[in-house]
Amino acid sequence: MDQGVNGFVSRTRTGDWEHALISGNGRQGALVYGAGPEMRVTLSHERLFLPTLPPIDPPHTARILPELRALLHAGEFRRAAERVTEVAVEQDPGYADLRWVDPLIGAGTLTYTHGTAPEGYGRSCDFTTGLVTQEWPGVLRQEVFVSRARDVVVIRLLGEVSGTLALAPVAGEPPAPVTYAALAAPDRLELTGDFSRRRAVTGYTVECRVHAAGGRLRAGGGVLEVHGAREVTILARTVVHPAPAEPYPLDRIVPDAARLLRDHAAIHGDLAGRVRLRLGGRDARPASEDLLARGGPELVEAVFAAARYAIVSSVGELPPTLQGVWSGTFRPPWQSGYTLDGNLQAAVAGLLATGTPELLLPVFDLLERLLPDFRDNARGLYGCRGILVPAHVSTHGRHNHFGPTWCLTFWTAGAAWLSRLYYDYYDHTGDLGFLRDRALPFMTEAAEFYEDFLDEHGNFAPSYSPENAPSGGDAQACVNATMDIAAVRDLLRNLVRAHGELSLGAHRWQALRDRLPAYRIAPTGELSEWAPPPGLTLEDNHAHRHASHLYPFWYDTGEAADPALRAAGAEAVRRRLEWWRGAESDEMAFGLVQLGLAAANLGMTTEASQALDLLVTRYWRANMVSTHNRDAIFNVDVCGGVPALVAAMLVRSEGDRLDLLPACPWPSGEVRGLRARRGVVVERLTWSPEGVEAVLSGAASRRLTVTTPETRR
Repeated sequence: MDQGVNGFVSRTRTGDWEHALISGNGRQGALVYGAGPEMRVTLSHERLFLPTLPPIDPPHTARILPELRALLHAGEFRRAAERVTEVAVEQDPGYADLRWVDPLIGAGTLTYTHGTAPEGYGRSCDFTTGLVTQEWPGVLRQEVFVSRARDVVVIRLLGEVSGTLALAPVAGEPPAPVTYAALAAPDRLELTGDFSRRRAVTGYTVECRVHAAGGRLRAGGGVLEVHGAREVTILARTVVHPAPAEPYPLDRIVPDAARLLRDHAAIHGDLAGRVRLRLGGRDARPASEDLLARGGPELVEAVFAAARYAIVSSVGELPPTLQGVWSGTFRPPWQSGYTLDGNLQAAVAGLLATGTPELLLPVFDLLERLLPDFRDNARGLYGCRGILVPAHVSTHGRHNHFGPTWCLTFWTAGAAWLSRLYYDYYDHTGDLGFLRDRALPFMTEAAEFYEDFLDEHGNFAPSYSPENAPSGGDAQACVNATMDIAAVRDLLRNLVRAHGELSLGAHRWQALRDRLPAYRIAPTGELSEWAPPPGLTLEDNHAHRHASHLYPFWYDTGEAADPALRAAGAEAVRRRLEWWRGAESDEMAFGLVQLGLAAANLGMTTEASQALDLLVTRYWRANMVSTHNRDAIFNVDVCGGVPALVAAMLVRSEGDRLDLLPACPWPSGEVRGLRARRGVVVERLTWSPEGVEAVLSGAASRRLTVTTPETRR
């Protein structure tokens, strides 16, 4: 069988790190690019967050909760948001300005400068090995990969290697002082950054060990000169301080690039190769510029493979940030932390369905490390037990980022939404130990918050629908955002399920579910984004990048089985998608993932296909890395979202039912390795106008109902 797209070639030459080719092992990242006579590799590390503003206590607004609720029920939404900021500033003057989380920064750039710029240029990326190259054909070739086996960036120069090697900080001014020291010696380059605002991270070191064959190396003027070598191998590593002892010190790693690549490819290739998609494309290594220009199924196939490669390469001990594991700046957009009101969920959305459940575990590791801060948020903001997750985190989980416009302290759905990832991990793997020891404790603390937070009528007040405001309103603050209702209903339903799996009683959580508000269907027929209590009017605003109110349709649809609600959800998809098709809607690509997942779960083939088409044609560059806006802002959210959407269009699972091709627009194709709930593995799914054939495994101990488009008619 043709194994599908396994990489790409590109003609684009750039001096901009945002257009670079990527390689990574989750811990270390490498951005590979070049301009003029230079070849550059910008290095990064998953823990390299620059300490800027220290965390402070979340605002103590529990004491004014009755006042906030009175303002909200009176329709004074902006005033309620302003009161939070006023109380916060009275508590700590640090809240006078918007406080951001610590940013993920680039560690440094290693530049090889050739004497002149030869004619011709090409670059390539191999998804199966993580090897990226750039070359001047017949003159010089650079190969780069990041070893999972030895946690080292391997850079090899082949050909006429005569030039200089230099290691320097990334360009720009850091937002907090960093003191740099550099070393150039005949066999190595080093760059050390010392942070003046020391907290968990005090600084870092980039070390490059340089080995030349057939030539000589000479240090001088802060650079390393290379003369007449036929091959130069560089072993590079970023170490964040304080750091544990390295199991593989650089000076003990044999600089055999071919052997290092074989050891790495065995690990990386297993992760990257667990799913294969074929939609009719024939080029095993297409030119990315040509694919992006012509679109169609071949582009979907290529983007699916490139997106999975990016996410696999950016998961290490931590999950992917907004920029994965890569950074070439001191000031990344939104600090490139973990944005938990949609971005992180999109980035990891495809990990279970595409057969890499172990890559979801770092999400849980991160959340559990931040639990003390989440508990402080719940107590300080609302006087509640349990946990309250903020929208932005990196080195801490304190609720420090909010303001009168972006009133993020009113968003309480985060822990409930993240609980879905816990339950889905169990549902895909069947790991009862994980359900008992990790999922159930997190889900319980999430639910305990809502036991205390809901008012006497079961309302969510305050509430917030990221990042939308009602039509004609003056603020994003609200009562009863549909996302809040849906996420908590989902959490409590899964808690009841989990207690059943563990033979525990669940009456407490069923009683809490019964307190929740009902969904609201707007007079125009769509599921409303808000379900306010009597006396409040909140009109829908469909001209918005988020689609948080479609939460009931993103996962399994048991919570939204009512035909009237499904019809309202379908109309909401159509209304929001109509805006996205407009010329002005060119930002925040993961909103299209939200639309597409809802459409696929609702069996809306045309709409799911339209959302996917907008994703793959608007938000990818020649380096086959996604952007946040159309051709703007290096961002990996939809690198997770596109595979999740394609998987949802091909396989839908709920309980003991498996629907094949629920929203498939392609007349023929094949996919191997998708995973469904209840531990089902779709070893192979092939379809054509002649019929559908599937090979399933993992469900031998239970009865499974399988449907196809033909049997559902």
